Amino acid sequence: MPRTQLRFVFSTRRSSELYLLISAWLLGVGAWIMVDASAGSSPVSGWTVLLSAGFLLLIANSVVRRWAPFADPVLLPCVAMLNMIGLAMIHRLDIAAQERAQLNGSPIPTPDVYLQLTWMLVGLIVFIASVILLDDHRQLQRVTWTSGFFGIILLFLPLLPGIGSVVNGGRLWISVLGFTFQPSEIAKIALTVFFAGFLVNRRHTLAHVEHKLFGIGIPRARDVGPLLVIWILSLLVLILERDLGTSLLLFGLFTVLLYVATGRRSWGFLSLALLTIGGLG
Repeated sequence: MPRTQLRFVFSTRRSSELYLLISAWLLGVGAWIMVDASAGSSPVSGWTVLLSAGFLLLIANSVVRRWAPFADPVLLPCVAMLNMIGLAMIHRLDIAAQERAQLNGSPIPTPDVYLQLTWMLVGLIVFIASVILLDDHRQLQRVTWTSGFFGIILLFLPLLPGIGSVVNGGRLWISVLGFTFQPSEIAKIALTVFFAGFLVNRRHTLAHVEHKLFGIGIPRARDVGPLLVIWILSLLVLILERDLGTSLLLFGLFTVLLYVATGRRSWGFLSLALLTIGGLG
């Protein structure tokens, strides 16, 4: 009898990721063309930016294909979609700024979309370094509390006198040595690492329930503390810095990770109740 040879083929789903990246790029191209059409501009005015962005996305896919072949195929395309839509939105703002300059007889400003494309390149470089140097994500558990402490400091850094500045009513920016940036963007990454590491260690405790209400498990009162702390932290960001986006993102991120870690719907309902109370307040 012929010997049957069993062959196991593991799909890395990198081709699926590539198709999703192409779809995200085409979505951004469509948004760009719609902006040009509504403004009466030439539809080919931004092909340099669009092709450059597409080239960066292809590099990202190649890096994942080489150094992280079994990574989730959806995360990178989601980031790509947000970047492409962001480029189109900034392009619309650039057109409006150029129109105002022409009406006022002022010099035409340099489009901010080129700066955004530069930041996209910087993000890609950081992404490549992270994928290559951090071959095991579990290494981040070593810096769980350090990341949390560092993230909180960055989150409230704009409140310090002398370096913090108010832009459009929000105290989100700091100025150091002539450079201006939002430290909350780095704080979001650091706090994400802290949330993930903390919830991995506490997931069994937080998933424990003693009572049920309408078929939904109710968390123990002593386990609600971490959620209340993040809720208060989010309210402080909203009140002190006038940053609704970061406040919602901070609380929503912790809620989602809490649900992923425990699988308990009750945490979602409790978070929604706290969010309602904070909104009414």
